[in-house]
Order: sequence, then structure tokens, then C-alpha cells
Amino acid sequence: MESDLYKLLGVTKTASADDLKKAHRGLVRKFHPDVNKDPGADARFKEIQEAYDILADPEKRKMYDQFGIAGVKSGSAGGGGGPRGAGGGDPFGGGSPFGGGGGQSWQNVDPSTFEDVFGSMFGRGGSRSARGRGFGGFEGDEEDEAPQAGRNAPASETIDFTTAVLGGTRSFRVEGESIEVRIPAGIASGTKLAVRGKGGAGAAGGPRGDLIITIHVSPHPWFRREGDDILMDVPVTIAEATLGTTVRVPLISGSVQLKVPAGVKSGQHLRVKGKGIQPAKGAAGDFHAVIQIEAPKELDPAARELVEKLASSLPNPRMGAQWNL
Repeated sequence: MESDLYKLLGVTKTASADDLKKAHRGLVRKFHPDVNKDPGADARFKEIQEAYDILADPEKRKMYDQFGIAGVKSGSAGGGGGPRGAGGGDPFGGGSPFGGGGGQSWQNVDPSTFEDVFGSMFGRGGSRSARGRGFGGFEGDEEDEAPQAGRNAPASETIDFTTAVLGGTRSFRVEGESIEVRIPAGIASGTKLAVRGKGGAGAAGGPRGDLIITIHVSPHPWFRREGDDILMDVPVTIAEATLGTTVRVPLISGSVQLKVPAGVKSGQHLRVKGKGIQPAKGAAGDFHAVIQIEAPKELDPAARELVEKLASSLPNPRMGAQWNL
């Protein structure tokens, strides 16, 4: 053992009982074998306990200050150091409160020390089942249990494409309760929205948890999304693609008059800037009209004759080297 017990506990010789208790708590947190797995922790812990046992007892401390450790051992051998033996004055029967034995004396340790030290060590703020019974074998009082927030509750909801793009408010029914949820503009499928205070109930007066809603966006019959851009297939005839035309095209909100240039190709994008999705932050996306040239499946004889005449005057589009088979 350290020759100077005061030094071992990290206090001065004028330390008060409160100073000793505070120092002891800190050292127990650091060196208790259930927490500190270093090889020398167990021996160090026993020294700390013996030092505290001596200095926390006024009679033993007086003997130690006058005669050193030899004087204390001499006094205790004669039975003057207070009741020891099997549980005499020792709330843990002379052993560790964790059943580890070791013969450490705990007779002068304030029971609150163990609540303060080991309660924080093993989760005083945890659930009642995790904390179990308090030190000393008595069930902890209800008022000692800290308030705990309730668990978050998962949910899944589907919204339409237009609401996802423009945003708005939707009413969802979750476990019989109607909940109003604000949908931000431009929300993507798979996004999670938190509704505060609509989850599981808290414990010991703690607040409710949150409702976590995973949003799914249903497909639109005309529009599709790529990032913040909105795309729509716009069909045109062979004549319109050849000669050019003007088409009124629907948008998510309103419509636009779109000029289709002569000679447009199938799959070509005609962009309308800023008419896509407007996110909460950043610039709006664009609207893309994707041209699809549709050839008629059936023609009357007169129309067929006109197309055949036209075909003979059109250039062959397959003139590259890859077509020389």
C-alpha cells in the first residue's frame, strides 16, 4: 500500500469528510474491477478501499495521524477499531457489493456513495428494468427514476406525384388518429418526415417520441422525374416533325405553348427553363418535352399513295460506313 494514505486518495491531511468522499467516488469510478480491466486495477482498488476505510473513520484517522499505518493495525488487532467480522457494521458482509469477495472493508462507506458512483456507471438514466434494485437490496423509489422520452414510431404513407412536386398538407390516419403533415415541395420517394410528439409514450413524465413517416410517391400517368427536372413524352406526326409545328403542352401547374422545330428527331428534348421542381433551397429544375414521332399504323389508299411519292424523294438516313454491310 502507498505509505501516505492521503496521497493515495489524492487529498491533503486537512481534507474534510466531504473531500474524502468526493475523492473516493472518483477513484472508485476509475479503478473498480468491474469497469477497469487493467491488470493492476484490482490491487489499486483494494488499496483505495483500505485507505478510505481508515481515513473515513475518525478514530482510525486519529491513530493513523499519530502513529502511521502500524498504529492503526495495532489498534484494530485489539478489537478497538470498531465491529468487523461477519457483517458487523459492513452492509456488504465484508465483501464487494457485486459479490466479488476480496475481503475489502466497506463499513465506513456512505450507501449514497454506491448509488452515486455505480448508478451512473451502470446507467442511472436507463430503464427501470436495466437498473434493477438499488444498492442495499431495496427497490429504488419511483421519484428516483429520470424522465425518459418515448420511442420513435415508424409509419409509411403514399402521396400523389403532384403533391410531391408542389408540396402541401396531407392528412394521414395513424392508429386511429388523424395527423396533419406538411409535405415540402420537391420531396423524393423514400424521404422520412418526423412528426414531433406523435410516437410512443414517455416514461416517468418524459415526452412522447416522434412519428417517423417514410414517404412514397405514386407514379404520374404523364410526367416523370429526374432530379429536379420533369419530363413528359410529347407525340408528333411525321408531317409535324418534318414541317415543324406549335403544341400546347401541360405542366404540373398550368401549360405552355411549345414550338417544335422542323426536322425534330424522335427522343429530342425541348426544354422549358424553370418549369420543373422548385426545391426549398436552390434553383428550380426544368421541364423537358421529349419528342416522340409517331407513324400511322393504317392509311387509306390516297394517303398511302402520297407517302409513297414522298418516300422516293427523301434522302436515305442510313448512309454511314456502319451500314455498308
